[in-house]
Amino acid sequence: MKNIDKVQSWLPLGYLFLIILGITKDGIFYYQLGINIIRYSSIMDILISPIAAVTSHPVFFITILVLFVFFYKLPQILVNNEDKKWIHKMFGMESDNPNFDQLSDDDRKVYYTDNSISFLSFFLVCVFLGYGFADGRSISNKIKNNKLTYDYKLNYNDKESENAYIIGSNTAYFFYLTQENPNIRIVPVASVKNLELIENKMLKN
Repeated sequence: MKNIDKVQSWLPLGYLFLIILGITKDGIFYYQLGINIIRYSSIMDILISPIAAVTSHPVFFITILVLFVFFYKLPQILVNNEDKKWIHKMFGMESDNPNFDQLSDDDRKVYYTDNSISFLSFFLVCVFLGYGFADGRSISNKIKNNKLTYDYKLNYNDKESENAYIIGSNTAYFFYLTQENPNIRIVPVASVKNLELIENKMLKN
């Protein structure tokens, strides 16, 4: 119970930490494209930035899910394998407390939980910032080398249409390029009637 209570007490601060990571990840991504995303983000965009980031790609989602499950289970794994010192050394969790062996299972779990949260935070920083940098660099190189696939059709409210590559979007803006214009465009969502996915790889035979 102490372990569960400890995790629950960290949830508000944990989500605030994820919000910071989410908006930082977006900032790194869009900065490489010459866009200050904060100027175009609403409070809602900032609040949902971790959710938007995690659901942006299946690999990213699975990576974050595996990290959370593993580090949630890690305190119990360490308690069950306290005789295997190499496991504790791997995670830097050897205690300097001379009375550590006399602590109850719940108290040891609390200690391991604190350390697991620290390690989880470190790995989340690496994953979020690494993904933002790598994704932004990839899109930037594709734009420079003209290797984009214009797989969307934007239908505007004035009945005009353009084939486009969608860089991203939030609650207020679309960020994209068109075949006719290599410059990045930022347009309000309200100016677009709908999007058509004209190159859907998942539905091709």
